[in-house]
Amino acid sequence: MPSTALVTAADMAYWTGRPIGTIWRWASEGRITVHGHGKAARYDLMEVEPAKRDADTHEIKAAAPAPPIKERPHAHAA
Repeated sequence: MPSTALVTAADMAYWTGRPIGTIWRWASEGRITVHGHGKAARYDLMEVEPAKRDADTHEIKAAAPAPPIKERPHAHAA
């Protein structure tokens, strides 16, 4: 069974080392799944890699790479 860890956009931004706007863009592009909407929207940490951080200072060494765009189902012509 797949596990999920739903968090806010701010939490996802910290996890990935990316700005919140990038998280919103990834969601709009279909790279990550949005659960809910508006201020109640949550994102699954398990869908993205964490940023690489310094073990002592927690400074970002490398931000997480952008996840691939998920294939969306295509409508079949009737």
